[in-house]
Amino acid sequence: MMRQLKTLNNSKKTQLLSLLFWQSITISLLFVAICIVSAPSYAQTDPKEGQQMVQYDVYAGGIHALQSNLNIDVNGNDRYNLDLTAQTFGLLGKLAPWQGKFESHGWQSKEFKPELHQSTTIWRGEKEVKKYSYVKDGSFQSYSVTDDKNEGLPKKVDDKLTQGTSDVLTATLNTMQAIAQTNKCEGATEVFDGKRRFKLIFKEKQQVELEATRWNVYSGPAVECSAEVQPMAGKWHEKPRGWMSIQEQGRERGTMPTVWFANMTKGEPAIPVKVRVKTSYGTLFMHMTKYETVGKSLALKD
Repeated sequence: MMRQLKTLNNSKKTQLLSLLFWQSITISLLFVAICIVSAPSYAQTDPKEGQQMVQYDVYAGGIHALQSNLNIDVNGNDRYNLDLTAQTFGLLGKLAPWQGKFESHGWQSKEFKPELHQSTTIWRGEKEVKKYSYVKDGSFQSYSVTDDKNEGLPKKVDDKLTQGTSDVLTATLNTMQAIAQTNKCEGATEVFDGKRRFKLIFKEKQQVELEATRWNVYSGPAVECSAEVQPMAGKWHEKPRGWMSIQEQGRERGTMPTVWFANMTKGEPAIPVKVRVKTSYGTLFMHMTKYETVGKSLALKD
């Protein structure tokens, strides 16, 4: 794997980076990212009631390639906050220096509905911020981009791409909540990502019993789910690229991107504890290495 990384051309490096990014966000999570200014450290704060803090490490061919932190705050006051931070690590961090922070904030009733979703990514020092705004009835309000070419002004977007959609983090959170309540992994949500509309689909494969390893801290029952992105509308390439390319590589190998969810704390959303993505470059795993909530803490031993 190390030899392959050294010899990758720029196109393949970008494709591999895309894989790592989407693997962290979707948990199928996925989306995803340490902010260049101030991503709060997992270990610096104590969790409060309704909050779960998780750390993940991604390995490719035995190489530690990416580190990610997931913070879920369901505070019981009809609001939720969810953020995912990640950055490439080690050799990949040198070949493809990338950082990101992805956050969603919104309302909580029968399901989670976003008010604001924001992604901040930094690729080789270039920063891009995307903002998606929604109103309480669930309708899409606005989309903007801030980078070296855009000043953060709202962009005109076709309603056919936006209305009736959610963001990828909130979509995943609703699936996590449903798993906690029913112990079944079933869900399909339409998402707008700035250019495209797609359906994020989770399907249950089986109920399993996981054992803790030297890479993963979790031991216990879990739901094994496949995660699939299904294009709906917008600017999709005729030949799959980015995440779609990775997804189809897995399909060709008989295994779609797979997420294992577990109920870590009663009454709280289920948590992704492991992710597997098969590609033409090899198999990548994301493992849960730390977990903390009120009265409960798990971590790998040094």
